[in-house]
Amino acid sequence: MGKKTTMKDVLDELIEAATPEALGDLIREVASGDAGARAMCIDRLSSHENVSKALEERSAGEVALALWDELWPDLSELDSYGEYDHELGDNVYELLMELEEHVSSEPVPSQYRRAILKKVLPYIEDNTSVLADSLYDVAYGACRDEADLRWFAEALEGCGGRWEVDHARRIYRQIGDRDKYLQLRQSRLKYGMEYYDLATFYWEDGEKEKALEIAEKGLKTGEGRMDELRDFVAERALESGDREKYLAVQFAQATDGLTLASYKAFREICSREEWGAYEPQILVLMAEGRGVEILKVRMHRKEYDKAIVMLSGWRYPWSDWGSGDEIEIAKELETHYPEEVLTYYQSGFGNLNMNATRKEYARKAAIMAKVRRVLVDVMDNHSRWKTFAQKVKEDNRKRPAFQEEFGKAVPGWRELNVPVTAAAFVGKGSGKAKEQGLFGEEGSSA
Repeated sequence: MGKKTTMKDVLDELIEAATPEALGDLIREVASGDAGARAMCIDRLSSHENVSKALEERSAGEVALALWDELWPDLSELDSYGEYDHELGDNVYELLMELEEHVSSEPVPSQYRRAILKKVLPYIEDNTSVLADSLYDVAYGACRDEADLRWFAEALEGCGGRWEVDHARRIYRQIGDRDKYLQLRQSRLKYGMEYYDLATFYWEDGEKEKALEIAEKGLKTGEGRMDELRDFVAERALESGDREKYLAVQFAQATDGLTLASYKAFREICSREEWGAYEPQILVLMAEGRGVEILKVRMHRKEYDKAIVMLSGWRYPWSDWGSGDEIEIAKELETHYPEEVLTYYQSGFGNLNMNATRKEYARKAAIMAKVRRVLVDVMDNHSRWKTFAQKVKEDNRKRPAFQEEFGKAVPGWRELNVPVTAAAFVGKGSGKAKEQGLFGEEGSSA
């Protein structure tokens, strides 16, 4: 048998047969109708060794413009939509990332970088773009020297919007234009972060008394987030040995939205005597608090009696979102206050005898498993559990999805014997607990 002949790809043969002039015409034709193709052609051709440095730089600039030309029609369309188009948005986002990387890492000449800034600026000024952060990334990537940054800052300042002016102010601070920075900063001093920004500026500039004066004023009159400003003042107080001031600021920090973490952190920095002075103030604040973080602090302090009072005033969450800590605390309290925790659990059942989605059945089954744990494992009251569970199972015998979900979540559910007497037990729980027969006769267990 003769050797099998392998044919070359037709395109390869045509390229080999073509003259340089024909190939050049083809490249120009392809690149002229597609910005992405133009960027690719310029990028590939500029990588040859015989390309001069000047031509390489011009090529890098033209690639940047071609990338912008490729993405801006979709960016404009995206901004005109009433809602976000994820497919279109993802495509524009990827091109903006590519452009930002190109202008920040390739030898793009100044005039091209300035051209990119001018093209990006209207979309930043519009202040409605869903990709504003990416647009800012491109703009900052195009700022390779102080001249670029100053031009961008002045352009942003001219936009007049709050966010644009904030960016301009940060740029002026970065490039060391003290007068412009202070002009913009002092024109807006309302929030704690704004006072912190000005205080740190003076501190880094060596005007430490002025920095502390601004910081103290911010603590008294500032609004919104104060964490960084308080940390700044606390650090200065610690450095100067003003323990009283340090503790006062740290106390304000810890109790501005008290959490278990902030409680522990403040307790850690206090001596026994210092804690004795501050603990009563914290207890007063806790008495007025109602959130899960206060409940966590109660548990940390082993104040189970106060914790169960808080928990008993709540209803079991209908969604698991954000409720993990609360449910874990309920589990911790089962051995201390089983009856109260049972009432809390069963408040999440709603009506057990009604049609629902499989997802809802699964949610209720998870609660039923907790009820079983308290009755069987904690209280060792098997008969009370069996009576209640059999009644629920009988009421829902014609709901196969219900039975499947409960069978998966509740130990021993499939083995429960049915039927059970129709008479529901009335117990000492409130509301739904009585309706569902969860508890035994008044004052006794079944």
